Amino acid sequence: MNEQQVTLRVEDVTKRYGGFTAVEDLSFNVRAGKVFGFLGPNGAGKTTTIRMIVGITAPDEGRIELFGQRISPETQDKIGYLPEERGLYKKMKIFEQLRYFAALKGVSQKLADERIDFWLERMNLSDWKKKKTTDLSKGMSQKIQFISTVLHDPDLLILDEPFSGLDPVNVEFMIEAVAELKAQHKTIIFSTHLMETAERLCDDIILINKSRKVIGGSLREVKQSFGKNLIALRSEGGGAVLEDRSLIAKITEHADEREIELAANADAQILLKKLIDNGATISKFEQVEPSLNDIFIEKVKGI
Repeated sequence: MNEQQVTLRVEDVTKRYGGFTAVEDLSFNVRAGKVFGFLGPNGAGKTTTIRMIVGITAPDEGRIELFGQRISPETQDKIGYLPEERGLYKKMKIFEQLRYFAALKGVSQKLADERIDFWLERMNLSDWKKKKTTDLSKGMSQKIQFISTVLHDPDLLILDEPFSGLDPVNVEFMIEAVAELKAQHKTIIFSTHLMETAERLCDDIILINKSRKVIGGSLREVKQSFGKNLIALRSEGGGAVLEDRSLIAKITEHADEREIELAANADAQILLKKLIDNGATISKFEQVEPSLNDIFIEKVKGI
């Protein structure tokens, strides 16, 4: 990975508040044009790290580089940041607020109005353009704040818990918007504890817990490194084979199938052959990889 491929570089960063260490010796890179999942339970240190990236606070130790440079007003102008704690001006009309946020980032009123109209239509909110914030539902308000984050066409988009409080329809809507921005080669960091959503969107992830990195890399690398060998099995008969602990470490019963965790160094093909040789009727035998949620629970639980 060369310098041109890295939008954000975090090296050995530590942040303390008195005797409390919020982030400890944290390092990771965010590849340009990729979606990067910044994952962890509440209180893990995600928001503190994001606040250092956008320059709200500074690390006590370590180094953060954006676009190959130290953090500066110039680099910050290339960032769109949607914080977890959000708010709009209650007495302003929606288009006035969006114009104001765009002006703060140096966008001309003419260009801002064009982008506002585009995004309001994209978010199915055109009819609400001249309404006040107090007229909006929570989901609508979050869409407006998302629009304010992207109006200046940032190169790096940072979304802190963007799906929090949204109903399933609006979650899906926001996922589509993020996917569209990824298709435009924007670099996107989003912090979440919703593993299923992260698994759908992310190219790379980092999981932190209790201020420290637990695991990180491409989603494919993380899943491969997790090392579990799982089989989804739907069958009748062959019960004696399923009791063979040289082949099977654990069986989890589901409504209409079993999840088989193979023993260390066991071969799935040998298990399949033994089941057939012992007269089992098999309607499903599928090797499956652990979900991101499985990895999250095991890694966090183990610390």
